[in-house]
Amino acid sequence: MNDTVQFRSFAEFYPYYLGEHANPTCRRLHFVGTSLVIALLAYAIGSGSGWLLLAVPVAGYGFAWAGHFFFEKNRPATFTYPWYSLIGDFAMFRDILRGKISL
Repeated sequence: MNDTVQFRSFAEFYPYYLGEHANPTCRRLHFVGTSLVIALLAYAIGSGSGWLLLAVPVAGYGFAWAGHFFFEKNRPATFTYPWYSLIGDFAMFRDILRGKISL
């Protein structure tokens, strides 16, 4: 899909996002990264260790981008659609937990 496409809503964007995550290893790496993001956020808030918040984007994007560059072989949607992509990470995480998307 052309990077200049303007999505009018997240519902319109999400099928595109899922198409960019067809490789199971890429999805697994996203799942690990999102799990780490949630754990780091919870621990940082619970412990009052604000410096841990610096690790959140490294954990999330590190795993996700490795999945795109090495397995999916595409450009992460984050570069073009940062907010929709962030929401997509959590939506895909939810859908994996619910069994709607396989690992």
